[in-house]
Amino acid sequence: MKNINLNFNFKRLFVVIAAFALVMTIVTASTVKVEAGHTGVVLTLGKVEETVLQEGMHLKIPFVQEVVQIDNRIVKLEVETEAFSKDLQTVDTTLAINYRIDANKSYSVYKNIGSNYEDVLIVPAVNEVLKAITSRYTAEESVSNRALISDGLVEGLNKKLNASGLYVTDVNIIDFDFSEAFIQAIEEKQVAQQMLLKAETEKQTAITNAEAQAEAIKIKAEAEAEANRVLAESLTAEIIEYNKIQKWNGQLPQVTGSNASIIDLD
Repeated sequence: MKNINLNFNFKRLFVVIAAFALVMTIVTASTVKVEAGHTGVVLTLGKVEETVLQEGMHLKIPFVQEVVQIDNRIVKLEVETEAFSKDLQTVDTTLAINYRIDANKSYSVYKNIGSNYEDVLIVPAVNEVLKAITSRYTAEESVSNRALISDGLVEGLNKKLNASGLYVTDVNIIDFDFSEAFIQAIEEKQVAQQMLLKAETEKQTAITNAEAQAEAIKIKAEAEAEANRVLAESLTAEIIEYNKIQKWNGQLPQVTGSNASIIDLD
């Protein structure tokens, strides 16, 4: 009798445990939690519903509906690609793309593109827009116009991606890499420019010194000329005669012949 009761109790316990497990399974399958910063795309027997679940707890039909969570926060994507400059130099570029998915279009992104939207949509768009922009600049100009290229990438990518529900917020150019031959040519050009600048500076210094010297000579000559002019204006006949008297040694002029001229020994 005891064995019969014991077996009956075990069976009842097993049924209770099984029923509880079934209920918990159904409850778990009937609820879903959408994480913060995400939206939930509902699939009913594989069909994408246009209704998007916001963050929080939600009910769903167990074993019939599935919820795919889409991250609507700003996501960073690093892209390595190759483009060509206006002067046909190869530019190996590394970009950091910051983008987000519009919460209201999460279902559209998943339905039309799938979860692999980065490889399917974003990376090809980056390659296309970058090639179009770098073709406007020489390789050297690309380096000095990084900010303009970044802004152009943001604008160009949004024109291509916004209709699909993707929005690019920022593009950072991590690196521009050129061929060794081009880098060497740039270095040689910089050295040549520095030498030219040095030569121009030395030339300008020499010109400045020469001009200063010429100006000094001119000023001196003008001063001497002015002194001579003043002196010439101050000489009168009386002063000249006085100077002759001062220089006379006391000897009378010597005269030879009746028609001889008086010789001023002075």
